[in-house]
Amino acid sequence: MSFATPQFLIFIPVLALLGWIFRKTEIWRPLRLLLLGLLVVALCDPHILLKRGGMDLWVLLDRSLSANEMVEAGEDEWRSLLERSKPSRDNRIFYVDYAGEVVPAGNTESSTYAGNRDLTRTGLAVRDTLARINEERHNRILLFSDGFSTEPLTGIASALIGAEVPLDHRILRAPEAVDYRLADLRLPSRSQPAAPFLVEMVVVGTSDGVVPVSVFRGEKKLFDRDVEITGGVGRLRFSDRVVSPGAHRYRAVLNPELDAYQGNNDFEQWIEIVSGPRIVLVSKYQDDPVASTLKRQGFAVDLMPDSLVLDPGMLSGARAVIINNVPAHEIPNDFLQAIPFFVTEQGGGFMMVGGKHSFGAGGYYQSSIDELLPVTMELKSEHRRLAVAMAIVMDRSGSMGMTVQSGHSKMQLANEGAARAVELLGEMDAVTVYAVDSQAHQVAPLLNVGKSRGELLSRIRSVESMGGGIFVYTGMKEAWSELKKADVGQRHMILFSDAADSEEPGQYKALMETMAEEKATVSVIGLGDRGDPDANFLQDIATRGSGRMFFTDIPDDLPNIFAQETVSVARSTFIDEPVSTQSSGRWHELAQQDLKWLPEVDGYNLSYLREDDEMALISTDTYAAPLVAFGRRGIGKTAAVSFPLGGDFSEKARKWEAYPDFLQTLNRWLMGEEVPSGIGLRRELNGTELTIDLLYETEEWSGRFAEYPPQLVLQRGYRDPSPDQLTWERLAPGHYSLRTELKESEPVRGAVQIAGAAIPFGPVVAGASAEWNFDRDRVSELRETARTSGGGELLDLTDAWREPPTPSSESIRSWFFLAALVLFLLEAFVTRTGWRMPLPMRKQAAEQIRKEQKRVSKNVGPVATSQVAEEPKEEPMPKPEKEVKSKDATKERRSRFSRAKKRQ
Repeated sequence: MSFATPQFLIFIPVLALLGWIFRKTEIWRPLRLLLLGLLVVALCDPHILLKRGGMDLWVLLDRSLSANEMVEAGEDEWRSLLERSKPSRDNRIFYVDYAGEVVPAGNTESSTYAGNRDLTRTGLAVRDTLARINEERHNRILLFSDGFSTEPLTGIASALIGAEVPLDHRILRAPEAVDYRLADLRLPSRSQPAAPFLVEMVVVGTSDGVVPVSVFRGEKKLFDRDVEITGGVGRLRFSDRVVSPGAHRYRAVLNPELDAYQGNNDFEQWIEIVSGPRIVLVSKYQDDPVASTLKRQGFAVDLMPDSLVLDPGMLSGARAVIINNVPAHEIPNDFLQAIPFFVTEQGGGFMMVGGKHSFGAGGYYQSSIDELLPVTMELKSEHRRLAVAMAIVMDRSGSMGMTVQSGHSKMQLANEGAARAVELLGEMDAVTVYAVDSQAHQVAPLLNVGKSRGELLSRIRSVESMGGGIFVYTGMKEAWSELKKADVGQRHMILFSDAADSEEPGQYKALMETMAEEKATVSVIGLGDRGDPDANFLQDIATRGSGRMFFTDIPDDLPNIFAQETVSVARSTFIDEPVSTQSSGRWHELAQQDLKWLPEVDGYNLSYLREDDEMALISTDTYAAPLVAFGRRGIGKTAAVSFPLGGDFSEKARKWEAYPDFLQTLNRWLMGEEVPSGIGLRRELNGTELTIDLLYETEEWSGRFAEYPPQLVLQRGYRDPSPDQLTWERLAPGHYSLRTELKESEPVRGAVQIAGAAIPFGPVVAGASAEWNFDRDRVSELRETARTSGGGELLDLTDAWREPPTPSSESIRSWFFLAALVLFLLEAFVTRTGWRMPLPMRKQAAEQIRKEQKRVSKNVGPVATSQVAEEPKEEPMPKPEKEVKSKDATKERRSRFSRAKKRQ
């Protein structure tokens, strides 16, 4: 505490002197003394400190892709100016780098920003800085940015005002250049099948002209057209209609000849074609009896004979997915990886039907849907085929040394995949391994797995990336020369290669013919996708080698793909002989009564019941394997029918009288229950910020939500193993809302879970590159936020050190005057009334004194009688100064009020 006018302290000795001279004033009485002290302090105008020391200047540097070049060009000069213009040593300066993340930087020199540069999260940077400031000091924020934040600055102004921190900024402007960008791609979020809808594209540019644009729906190009830019804006409109239900992706791409920024030439949006509850059936059978049977019973069925076109958008609006004897390598990874979330969180159903390309035989062992099934595809000795000789040819080129998101290099993941294959081979199998760049390097000759498993694993895991490309033909030729030495029942080669860097085809066609004559097969694992330059070359090798072709652009999937391929080759999991069946009695959990089951099946996929799941039909052979199994996963349901329902080995099943009833009952159970009425979901995407609103009828749903609050689960991408559970904000009765940030081009799916049911939505995607969107409204928003906080745009950096208008101290004089007034009234009351401490309180005090004296007397001996306090007695009335004989005068003298007047 400090005093603004300390000269008034002179009154202290003056009042002390007056009290000594005029003793009758009795200013030494406690209340009067305290009153005078409060008045003196109040006259001195006391202040309490709000801010200590000097000022902290927080400099935020925009390191995003669109601004970093301009920041680096001026950073050294800005640092020098700010340091030279710093008013005193007590002032401090802090630098903070930001883009997608916020990273405190060094104060002496520029540092390298290692965060995500694809976003400009100015709001996050300001909030993070406010959390770091010392509230006991003055603070200012100085922002260097192009002003194009990829997130709205909602609430930032109020946060700055609350913290009493002004925001200054300097807008960085790039040199004028010709730039065109896709500002928007507008289409309805939903439509009916075959109903026409309007699609509109908005193109803006810094120069008028004609810009070509390509429009895609999914992977199919719809057309190429020219957009005329006039006055900086051009529009292209067209109508379209989609027959197939589900979510469909539209994408527009600009192709200008001159363009300063390529990052804003792409925009995508999704539309959901809404129909009734439907089943997605993935099947190779053109006339699948499962599809025709379900359609006759009133189910809406989407039959997908071309599995390669499957994408997660097809799950939108679906209630169940059936995979009918289609191998895993023919289904896109994104679709398979989207199914677990569809079942466990969105409440969908999933069923796999048996056949020679299903379950373990189809490569689903350790796939993304393995644990979803109610049966396990674990490997046991009874699955053994004839002995297998396998050759593994691995790419060890320079690109394999790259580290991926998991922290492993591509080479380490490929090594682990090859090691996983060796672990799954049997005791009688043999394997040889080659690592290939521009030459073929033998890692291990053809060795028996049972005798050399440990040695093989050690050698494989020690392979390192050495550089150069991969000479495919050279590697395969050397591996075949070693593999053909094996005298076993089956010989198989696995080629792993980069789909974008597979060199030297050489005489691969002749080599494939030679291997085919020797009944050897070849499967290929391509790192990349089907659009890569060498993808067709690798696909042709797999086709000529009568094997399987796997593509993955996610290196972390390599170990599982090697495992799937090994199981498909080395272990037989399909029993191709007729087997009798037996009911377990568990069908009543799905229906009111048991079915009249078919007595025998033509064949089935050998598997084992998973713990906590149920089976309704069992084989009567030595395996006692589940033929029909079912279970729950999350809020969804899953089933496995291990015998074929179409194609080969399905004759007995198709002639089964209860075939239609079986499919109807099982699929109605899989599809689950509809969400009750009176509730709806609304979503809105603003840049990268997704807002979701849950609207409901309060009378119907308030009681349910009190018992089972709604939960929102969000999966970012298709591989997220642990979806986010977000927290609602209740805005009003009947209205919940929340906001979340999306990553650019990352699809998001979600579900609102309500008492065992779900309202699914998505995919939703931040359609354009928000970093290159250059929305002028964001610059205006930044300027208004700075002005509201008490800051503004700085042209002269020396103004950055001006002290904020926030006072350093605050006067508390009024509180002292108020306390003095209370004491004055109390003193007047005591003086006028002669008020004293109540008698019971005085008696209690005397009793306490008496006890203390007794205690002392016991310790030190007898004390004088006069030292013992007597019980207080009421004081006698003071004798009058003069004799007054009259009775009324006596009463008046005894009056407390008259005595007080006479004493004055």
